[in-house]
Amino acid sequence: MTMDQQAGRTTPRGSGAGPSRRGGMFRRRTPAWGVPPLAAVVAAVVWAVATASGAELTARTGGGLREVGLVDVVVAGLVVGLLGWAARALLRRTTGDGERTWLVLCGAVLLVSLAGPLGAATREAAGFLVAEHVAVGATIALGLRREVRRTPRGRGA
Repeated sequence: MTMDQQAGRTTPRGSGAGPSRRGGMFRRRTPAWGVPPLAAVVAAVVWAVATASGAELTARTGGGLREVGLVDVVVAGLVVGLLGWAARALLRRTTGDGERTWLVLCGAVLLVSLAGPLGAATREAAGFLVAEHVAVGATIALGLRREVRRTPRGRGA
């Protein structure tokens, strides 16, 4: 342990030492396998806020109305997260990294997915369902945008 670490001092910005900094904030990267469950949790939180506020999350389907329940949003978050993980892995294999392509793809998928909340029974439900789509989409897009780089064994930490 260095004297700076013992004294509780952090490394200066841009020194290359210590945790990754971006935008002046420390950032811990979520492993790719953790993004789908995280997306499901985000979906559940938005659903819980909507139901706690008294909103009835119902959507028009075919000839009737269907209630959007907790299981629906959790399963959707997991499925979309897993599909996103697969798409991101494919982009990494075909383009090397493809971060810009990934974010454009996420934006396009989010825009298409926003057609779903337009079928909500009420404006309140539509608002919460749009928030749900945006929150889950942002979680997946940002959670999978960068590859976690590992240092080879035997090299500096």
